[in-house]
Amino acid sequence: MHFAIAASPGWSETGGPWVNAPAEIAMKSMAPPDSNSDPRVRYFSGEAIYSSSFALPGSAKPGAPLWLDLGRIGDVADVRVNGHLAGANWFAPYRIDVGKLVKPGRNAIEVKIANLWVNRLIGDQQAGAERVTFTAVPTYRPDAPLRPSGLIGAVTLLAN
Repeated sequence: MHFAIAASPGWSETGGPWVNAPAEIAMKSMAPPDSNSDPRVRYFSGEAIYSSSFALPGSAKPGAPLWLDLGRIGDVADVRVNGHLAGANWFAPYRIDVGKLVKPGRNAIEVKIANLWVNRLIGDQQAGAERVTFTAVPTYRPDAPLRPSGLIGAVTLLAN
């Protein structure tokens, strides 16, 4: 069975201000940072924490296998459920068994995603950009393609 995680008010994302990014973003639906129109988000590189909550589906039992499927990520995910580490993932399929950490009712979920430095290096090459990185030799042009980053989704629960 598939259950989508789409809690009200949706997902929120927090990042580090040291990389010239907003402190928090509220999202109604999942969208990767590299598709955002705000350059502080679009060229973000570092760690971002996505948080939401979900109700345990009626057919799922605490302790039984329950897979959290992150859909797609860029590049490494660290998952916590109800404050406890569920595991890390960096390869497809992006799934982690969270069955031993869930409880009846609402469950808090936190997904920390770390992405590569590439998007920030490309952002620093943009005309008028406030440079926040340093490299001895410029490695990316301003028109280089951005890497998919962050929690791209769709996030679902898979019960047996």
